[in-house]
Amino acid sequence: MRSKLLVLYLAAVVFISACEPQPSNVNQTANSNANVAANAKWDAYVEQFITDYFTANPHFAVYQGRHEFDGKLPDWSPGGIGNEIERLKSERGKAAAFGDPDLDERQRFERDYLIAQIDKDLFWRETADQPHTNPYFYSDALDPDVYVSREYAPLETRIKSYTAYARSVPPALEQIKGNLKLPMALNHIKIGRQTIGGLASFFEKDVVRVFAPVRDEQAQKEFKEANAAAARSVRGFDAWLGQQEAGATNNFALGPERFRMMLKQTEAVDIDLGELERIARADLDRNLAAVKTECDKYAPGKTLVECNNKANARKAPGTLVDAATRQLAELRKFVQERDIVSVPGTEECKVALAPPYKAWNFAYINIPGPYEKGLPSVYYVSPPDPSWSKAKQDAYLPGEGSLLFTSVHEGYPGHFLNFLHSNRSKSKFGQVFVGYAYAEGWAHYTEEMMYDAGLGAGDAELHLGQLQEALLRNVRFLSAIGLHTKGMTVEESKKLFIEQGLQDEGNAEQQANRGTFDPAYLNYTMGKLMIRKLRDDWTASRGGRGAWKQFHDQFLSYGGPPIPLVRKAMMGPEDKVPLF
Repeated sequence: MRSKLLVLYLAAVVFISACEPQPSNVNQTANSNANVAANAKWDAYVEQFITDYFTANPHFAVYQGRHEFDGKLPDWSPGGIGNEIERLKSERGKAAAFGDPDLDERQRFERDYLIAQIDKDLFWRETADQPHTNPYFYSDALDPDVYVSREYAPLETRIKSYTAYARSVPPALEQIKGNLKLPMALNHIKIGRQTIGGLASFFEKDVVRVFAPVRDEQAQKEFKEANAAAARSVRGFDAWLGQQEAGATNNFALGPERFRMMLKQTEAVDIDLGELERIARADLDRNLAAVKTECDKYAPGKTLVECNNKANARKAPGTLVDAATRQLAELRKFVQERDIVSVPGTEECKVALAPPYKAWNFAYINIPGPYEKGLPSVYYVSPPDPSWSKAKQDAYLPGEGSLLFTSVHEGYPGHFLNFLHSNRSKSKFGQVFVGYAYAEGWAHYTEEMMYDAGLGAGDAELHLGQLQEALLRNVRFLSAIGLHTKGMTVEESKKLFIEQGLQDEGNAEQQANRGTFDPAYLNYTMGKLMIRKLRDDWTASRGGRGAWKQFHDQFLSYGGPPIPLVRKAMMGPEDKVPLF
């Protein structure tokens, strides 16, 4: 269509030239050609940016489905980290040099999106200095799950990719040890020991079992040697981390200024922290009031904790995996029958138990990237820590309602459906880079939206399950602010999760600890509130509730940029309505 419009435009120029002086015609034609060239240059730049980003972050490329990067890890030497920071700054300047007149509407949005991604990377690498302060910074890159569980190629191929990865692990861990500044925060050490140190057992047991069917003797020999060396290096790294616990600090907080910068640089949210806390508290109070209303009918005379415990005692029949699998099928049907949002493609979403090294949170999903074709996603659920008492383990396992809305969050119409859409975005950049508040905000938004659409209507236990998930994210919001800007301790955060989040002790402990190494976990509720506000503002002139599907489909079409960029695109650049 663009080429046809160009032909019509040039024809008009020829016609007009008969009535105007010749220089005007020459200038107009030159300007037109310059704009076309600039547009082509932008698209070429984006393609090159993605390639260069994958080269610098090969683990990320592999998860996106670019398997020519299999087995490689980033250069985490001091020089490598410094070079990546300088590369990102240089790329930011190149992208910003493309001015508005040079780009069409799609490209202007993509430029702002790309710059926002660079700003986010620079915040974590430079401003927050995570490569030097937090072992968790390296955890995702070191996770070999893609080679083990994603069936993108036969085992005979994947064993070679895994072997190359395993050979990269010992030198990478030496680089990481050299980067981490001592003393470290105790909670940063602990999460490093779980997510990195926990890999040793995974290597020695799970990985060996997965690749056992491979009959190529040479491949098996090389695999076993590399895998054993990787396991030894992980155990050594874990022991080194353990030695640092004695001198560890509690200095995990970003501080108010860096926390505010985190919001602005990673999610394009520029807001006073006092106002942000007021917004967080208001949503917690709203959900607590809803719990009280439900409990007054469901468990009159009982405290909110007792009422919540009663609802949580109703477990879904069968194992966690069986129950979640049934729920996904029911949710897909509900979404389609109620016409809530489009369900593109035929990809599957399976359910499995999480390996112990990734069991620091109850549920997560592994979704193939946009360069993969036809592969299933896996929604993982975590059993309780076997070292806990039976009572603590029983309390940790979610009730049927809580599990149902966790399945909404991870599956339909949450993360899984989000990525079915983002993987089909018209922008390759939007397919590759999906942000924290966008993804988690959408997934959390869908929980309440699905209840409002009729899921679990009339069933107090199911509604309380949805509210329990909301309260959990509300307290994350307040804990992130408290832990990183107001001197809140981990014990105070745990108490808040128990008393106002109505969480059991095991979950409260996990969630309070998570806030120390994941200060951005406020993005669940913050993202939800921005999406809900945008939905209400956008549908107000388009039919209200009847326009929800249209809103959902359009919102999901952008890939995964900062939500304020989506708001500007959907509401127009002149929109002055607050984000929340």
